[in-house]
Amino acid sequence: QVQLVESGGGLVQPGGSLRLSCTASGISFSLYTMGWYRQAPGKQRELVATITRGYSTNYADFARDRFAVSRDNAKNTVFLQMNSLEPEDTAVYYCKAQFAVSNYWGQGTQVTVSS
Repeated sequence: QVQLVESGGGLVQPGGSLRLSCTASGISFSLYTMGWYRQAPGKQRELVATITRGYSTNYADFARDRFAVSRDNAKNTVFLQMNSLEPEDTAVYYCKAQFAVSNYWGQGTQVTVSS
């Protein structure tokens, strides 16, 4: 049974930081491209960042200068460090594992940026 469990979300003031984690089980984690996506109320889910099994990274334009994705294969965990958070970053953040035609999603963690 595949499980992706996100954690680290919460309420933060504008300009603050959060570090999200996603721990996977039931997959050969090191083979998978791991990604972070987000969905704000009334909007479509969008890409935030991805990291391949070879540690290549890709970012959405809004994330490139403020967010950093990393992975620890020994812990089956992918991270998203988010800095300089803005109210527009408020969303549910989802973790995704992708390998060939297999795609798995976590349940999401809420990030709210508000004063």
